[in-house]
Amino acid sequence: MTEFSQQTYLAQLGNRKDKLTGAVSAPIYLSTAFGHPGLGQSTGYDYTRTANPTRDILQEGLAVLENGTQAFATSSGMSAIQLAISIFPANSHFVTSRDLYGGSFRYFQDTERKGFYSFSYVDDPKEIEAAIQENTVAIFIETPTNPLMKETDIAAVAAVAKRHGCYVIVDNTFYTPLLQRPLELGADIVVHSATKYLGGHNDLLAGAVVTNDDALAEQLAFLLNTTGATLDAFDCWLLVRGLKTLPLRLKQHQANAKAVVAYLEQESSVKAVHYPGKGGMLSFTVQDKEQIPALLDSLKIFTFAESLGGVESLITYPTSQTHADIPAEVRESYGLTDDLLRISTGIEDADDLIADLRQAFATTAISVK
Repeated sequence: MTEFSQQTYLAQLGNRKDKLTGAVSAPIYLSTAFGHPGLGQSTGYDYTRTANPTRDILQEGLAVLENGTQAFATSSGMSAIQLAISIFPANSHFVTSRDLYGGSFRYFQDTERKGFYSFSYVDDPKEIEAAIQENTVAIFIETPTNPLMKETDIAAVAAVAKRHGCYVIVDNTFYTPLLQRPLELGADIVVHSATKYLGGHNDLLAGAVVTNDDALAEQLAFLLNTTGATLDAFDCWLLVRGLKTLPLRLKQHQANAKAVVAYLEQESSVKAVHYPGKGGMLSFTVQDKEQIPALLDSLKIFTFAESLGGVESLITYPTSQTHADIPAEVRESYGLTDDLLRISTGIEDADDLIADLRQAFATTAISVK
């Protein structure tokens, strides 16, 4: 959809959009309302919930990145998921990953309790076809999964979905369009928590939905305008700014992740490391879960916090944070145990990150190799 590389396209995102002034950094259009040239006439902008020039720049960029035809910027990652799910009629059934973000699970469970939708959770992608019912409308997958980092063959899932007349929705937050473009592999809708890698600075809350299906795009546009979960102009501008450096940041995130994984794999206090081979996310289990509180207290660079994908390295304890709403017996049934920690590597120096982990293990009397 563009003659330039992703890196060049993103660096130029928003440039040359203001023909009047030639502003290199696109303006922030904070206006709620836009004047009409005359009765029955419009500039293309009437009310900011429906359309905003700053948001249009962002949405155009998101569509190009995912090789979609239309993108929608939403107020959060969860509002993006809600938008994608809510276009389907009541009593629809969805097949989804069992190992998925706790917020998604919470939302799915809430809609099921209220009788809107039903969900089947599968541990193995091979089980997807067996879980499809007569009223199944879509397959929702995270790949890699959160937090066990298992990859799913999107093309294989799309082939199954096509046989049964279902759509495929992919949460592409962890890999971003730079490492994975689900629409090119047969998915119909892609969602992002743009708060994470796309924004990249832990300073905004945003979501994104992208599709290459015109009929779906029409439904998404109608529902988003109706419900109003659009992203405000300032956060759209922040997200455009973040996207400009995404390729550079992701290279460092990934290099740091690989270095940290190499260290953890030889660390005697670590039982197992989960890393899919690319991206900036990893998780690991420790030999002695009783040492986790002291380990977290001893870290000096890694911040013990929720979220991911920012320039600062974060460490998360899914059991009490991101996945706390998933019942313990469910979590443990697919391997999310209370000895697991998740890391989002930032863009700091890899040697400093490793040194921080090493001293934390040593400080907490967990043996260091």
